Amino acid sequence: MKLTYLPDEFKRALPVINQLEQAGFEAYFVGGCVRDAILGLPIHDVDIATSAFPAEIKAVFDRTIDVGIEHGTVLVLTEDESYEITTFRTESTYQDYRRPDHVDFVRSLEEDLKRRDFTINALALAHDGTVIDLFDGLTDLENRCLRAVGQAQDRFKEDALRMMRGLRFVSQLDFQLEEKTKQAITAHAHLLAKISVERICIEFEKLLIGKNRSQALLLFVETTCFKYCPQLAQYQAQLLAFANNNRNEVADMTVAWALLLAQLGFSSKQVKPFLKAWKTSNQLCLDVQLLLQMLTIRQQRVFEALDLYHLNTAIVPKLSQLCLLYQLPETAEVLLQRYQALPIHQLKDLAINGHDLMTAFQRKGGSWLKQVLTLCEQAVLNGEIANEKTVLLAYAKEQMNCEKID
Repeated sequence: MKLTYLPDEFKRALPVINQLEQAGFEAYFVGGCVRDAILGLPIHDVDIATSAFPAEIKAVFDRTIDVGIEHGTVLVLTEDESYEITTFRTESTYQDYRRPDHVDFVRSLEEDLKRRDFTINALALAHDGTVIDLFDGLTDLENRCLRAVGQAQDRFKEDALRMMRGLRFVSQLDFQLEEKTKQAITAHAHLLAKISVERICIEFEKLLIGKNRSQALLLFVETTCFKYCPQLAQYQAQLLAFANNNRNEVADMTVAWALLLAQLGFSSKQVKPFLKAWKTSNQLCLDVQLLLQMLTIRQQRVFEALDLYHLNTAIVPKLSQLCLLYQLPETAEVLLQRYQALPIHQLKDLAINGHDLMTAFQRKGGSWLKQVLTLCEQAVLNGEIANEKTVLLAYAKEQMNCEKID
């Protein structure tokens, strides 16, 4: 096969390929970028493999950085771009099921390609657009089939994370998992316990926002991979129900997590310990927690001003997506308009503060300040009073006379 048109990302990198070839070495585009070019998908990273050893790569180019030279990778800097160039290599045993004990640099493209995970990622592309396919990856691309290179069990023993990558590709590319590859994942799923949570999380998040999340989640359960992921072992039935009943594609990662946890029956209070087990960021925990709180409210009634007050402009479109997934009609535009129309958006927008109250009532600070400010805040949001200092102080005095303020 020969590509009649090279994507711009490849065209910009051709001078690097040409320079290596002019120096007497082989050089090819390899891996996922070749796969995506053939499928007509956006190309995110251009990877180049070469018969030149690291020292030889550095001798060919004026500007380089040793980003992973022990594994054969050198970063080459051009005027406008930078490219990771990796020497053809073979790998030894993998004692930790993730990283090889050592690598051996070789001059053979075939030796390099046969160590890769799946046939669709074991493709190389020459400078003239010729595709080098040594493992029937093109056939698998045509058939939308995900199959391990060589013996599947060997690939997963080398790097157990490849099992999660495989499930992610099922979701992301909408491919079917080849039967022997699926059997090998099932037999070796327990090896995921050897992989860091952070790396598993990256693949799982990509799975959740893929176009065929449902099929990938079914395989996630069927192969028992879910048992070796944080906090999910007891949720087999819920995961299967989610996979079978909710097929809407979700592009936003925060919404995807919120949807998953809602489907698993989590309350907002359960969000933080769950996501912390996945080593996610504090901000993601807070956002997902807020989305679940708001979803619960919306399932019971329409949003009120006090509900919208807890939002921000970044979370509004995410909330809209989540509500629409539950067939609750809340468009982002309307929600944003309602949020922006609020008289205040945070406590500091209130026309009075604690110092004003202490001065007006000649009292020292204490818990009463928070109580009074909260009452004023709620009254302004509900449209009961205007956000004006004199009005607020009068309202505060009235509340202090009739309420039990400490």
